[in-house]
Amino acid sequence: MDHQAALASLFLPEGRLDPYPAYDVVRAHAPVFQAFDGRWFVTTHALTSRLLREPSLRVADATDYDAFWPDWRHNRGVASIVLSMLQTNPPDHTRMRRAAAATFTARRVAAMRDVIAGQAEDLIKAMPGSADFMSAFAYPLPVGVICALLGVPEADRAWFRQRAADLTVVLEPISTDEEMRLADVAGRELEAYFTGLIGERRRAPREDLTSALVAARDDDTAGAALTGEELLANLVLLLVAGFETTTNLLGTGIRILLTHPEQADRLRADPDLAPAFVEEILRYDSPVQLTSRFTTSPLDLGDGLRVDSGAELTMLLGSANRDPARYPDPHRFDPDRPNIQPVSFGGGAHYCLGAPLARLEAQVAFPLLLAMLPRLSLAGPAKRRDRLVLRGFAALPVTTG
Repeated sequence: MDHQAALASLFLPEGRLDPYPAYDVVRAHAPVFQAFDGRWFVTTHALTSRLLREPSLRVADATDYDAFWPDWRHNRGVASIVLSMLQTNPPDHTRMRRAAAATFTARRVAAMRDVIAGQAEDLIKAMPGSADFMSAFAYPLPVGVICALLGVPEADRAWFRQRAADLTVVLEPISTDEEMRLADVAGRELEAYFTGLIGERRRAPREDLTSALVAARDDDTAGAALTGEELLANLVLLLVAGFETTTNLLGTGIRILLTHPEQADRLRADPDLAPAFVEEILRYDSPVQLTSRFTTSPLDLGDGLRVDSGAELTMLLGSANRDPARYPDPHRFDPDRPNIQPVSFGGGAHYCLGAPLARLEAQVAFPLLLAMLPRLSLAGPAKRRDRLVLRGFAALPVTTG
């Protein structure tokens, strides 16, 4: 298979089931190459890491959407993502990010450890002898945690899960008309919900992230406040991003551990190994497989290669994480690797704000699962979600006894 065919396979369902052989082929061809309609694809860890931190690169934003899809604001699922900090450039991104970072603090995340442990223990105790791990644990834990952080009542969490799941298709380059319709409905319903929650928190603030963001929205002393539309969009983003990627991390991680029982035994015996295990899970099978940037001026990519302003660079994060130049024997799961630095959460100005929370959830959950369910095992073939960007399972049958 040549590199063009390998790359094309990633855009087919069968190629997405296991993209890593295709990544090997494209990475062996070149660190970066041009394909399809002129886009550049980046394959190596070194170049991906550098470009994620390159300040002259930009993300696709509302102006770009206006050019190729004038009616995009009518789809409120799309609008909620495009108007959030995920798809915004400076100076608006800097302002939004500063407001969110001031509320989504390390202290607030660290304080969630007991909440995470409590919710995880409850879900484990409620898990039947035969279960779908995704619906019994990997979905409800991140939804419960992000809802607790946002101040969403427990009774509303199941409702949130379905809306968040419907909306994440917006992050994919491939989608059906029906999926986009459901994303629009989900976006409208989430906007309506958060509008009500914002009103409640404005009247009676609590110790939650929504109250803190409302305060940031209303305090314009430094000219850095979020607009009402930005507040809504970033609340939706925090819900969706905080849920989907962590769900994928939990499902992928438990399957890796259960297919490497000797490693599972190590983690069961020593929960302090959890941070290293989580980093290797993120490297070995990233919940996010690619991300794109655009050049704002001519850019040197190395080896005498220079791209023009306006070039689109798609960074294959899954390929970078399995780059043998950075990780010897990259297809082996090895939590003892020195200096694991996966690019799964991006880098630079757009580094995932929720990365510490996702890591914490996984670091708490995996040792608890292994300790409380010592006979946990896989019970049949897993079913993958057919996604190019967000990689994870739709179903993962397990037995607990």
